[in-house]
Amino acid sequence: MSLRRRTSTVALTALALAGAITTPATAAKAATYYVDCQRGDDAAQGTSAGTAWRSLAKAGAHTYRPGEKLLLKRGTSCTGVLAPKGAGAAGAPVLIDAYGSGAAKPRIQANGARAALHLVNTEQWEIRNLDLSNTGAATTTDRRAGLLVQLTDYGTAEHFLVDGVDVHDVNGADFKDPDPSGGILFVVQGTQTPTRFDGLRVEDSTVRRVDRTGIGTMSTWGSGTDNDAQLLSSGVEFVRNKAYDIGGDGIVIHETRKARVEHNYVDGFNMRSAGYNAGIWAWEAQDALYQYNEVTGGHGTRDSMAYDIDGGNVRNTYRYNYSHDNEGGFLLVCNGEDTVSDGNRIHDNISVNDRNTTSPYGVISVVCGAATDTQVYRNTVVTNRADTALVSNNGPTGVTFRDNVFVGAPGAGSPVKDTVSTFSSNLYWNTSQPRDTTGVTADPRFADTSPDAPGDIRLKSGSPARGLGTAVDDGTTRDYFGNLIPDPPNLGADQGS
Repeated sequence: MSLRRRTSTVALTALALAGAITTPATAAKAATYYVDCQRGDDAAQGTSAGTAWRSLAKAGAHTYRPGEKLLLKRGTSCTGVLAPKGAGAAGAPVLIDAYGSGAAKPRIQANGARAALHLVNTEQWEIRNLDLSNTGAATTTDRRAGLLVQLTDYGTAEHFLVDGVDVHDVNGADFKDPDPSGGILFVVQGTQTPTRFDGLRVEDSTVRRVDRTGIGTMSTWGSGTDNDAQLLSSGVEFVRNKAYDIGGDGIVIHETRKARVEHNYVDGFNMRSAGYNAGIWAWEAQDALYQYNEVTGGHGTRDSMAYDIDGGNVRNTYRYNYSHDNEGGFLLVCNGEDTVSDGNRIHDNISVNDRNTTSPYGVISVVCGAATDTQVYRNTVVTNRADTALVSNNGPTGVTFRDNVFVGAPGAGSPVKDTVSTFSSNLYWNTSQPRDTTGVTADPRFADTSPDAPGDIRLKSGSPARGLGTAVDDGTTRDYFGNLIPDPPNLGADQGS
């Protein structure tokens, strides 16, 4: 509940006690409003399909109350910006959705405005089944988005759901945080009132040909330290979304607590940005869980890794993720200046044919500032490129690699360039063994000797990786493929018998 709504609730309660407001039993039923940008009429009532409004401006002029609905007709295309006012309430959000027959979602083309759908200083909204685009003249200065929710000195904004929204063709300037361009964005700004989201879910949505961030949260508030946890957005979930041809970051969560990012697919990121970008990552996030995601097609050789443990990340976990064919590699460990990155875990993931040929990077890159207690274990990392390092480190400490399977390119092999991190009980093949006194140098006996899919790294009978791992009390009982993890476990991501 926002600070503003708490204040209004107190006032309304006082009025109710004085008998000055309508009781719930006699309150008017929440209205439903309709928009048909092809045949509607702004002079009509808008309360039925037969009396639909015609323009987004008319729909945005109304102040929506709890439980009200705004429905746009399927198969129609609207030009301009939908910027509705008002807010929902707990259990009675405002709904924006589609109506009518056919599969085509109602489209909004913003023609270079700030956003196609723009919500400001509000809460309790659900947005479903829209098609949003925002293409204007080429720009290096204009911020643009498909769906943008902005909070400025608002307090806590509760409950946002985005479901089945398609955003495409947004050519905004290359601005990252805290006021970015992109596809589906939730932004917190201001300096006076601590502000955050509580309850934010984006599911089954698609972003395509978007500059610069695909799906993300950003904030000028928050910190990755436990003392400031109340400033971090909570209840953030990004589930079953797809991102294609993204100019910068694919999916990013900034300043969050206990976020979940799972079952998402990113294909093509860092395609046009001049900055540093990753497929799925966070900044100043506590206890984030990333699982069952697939990232491919990362472009560029500075960052452009699939996954990233970055500045202010505390107790984040990447597990059951798949990464392949990224120019920037599989994993970045890069703590930011004056931040704490501690207690992070990367385990039970698969990387196939990722690469990064630019020093000091590799398939896994440990760069920037030192982290503490970062554990990388039970992953399988295999590349077909001899011109990339499997692991590279230019000085930072705090990372331990154990019980992994590292396989380099056939023939020439792929090096490990890390003399700083701790290596323990890993399997190495077609690569060097870096100060790992308990490691194994042997062919892991993959199901396919030239892997290009997750199943190809399954272990054949008699693999030397079987039964050589150490049990970990991390609550994880199954591997990437759903197999129960034995005790002792296998090395790498396949725990099958």
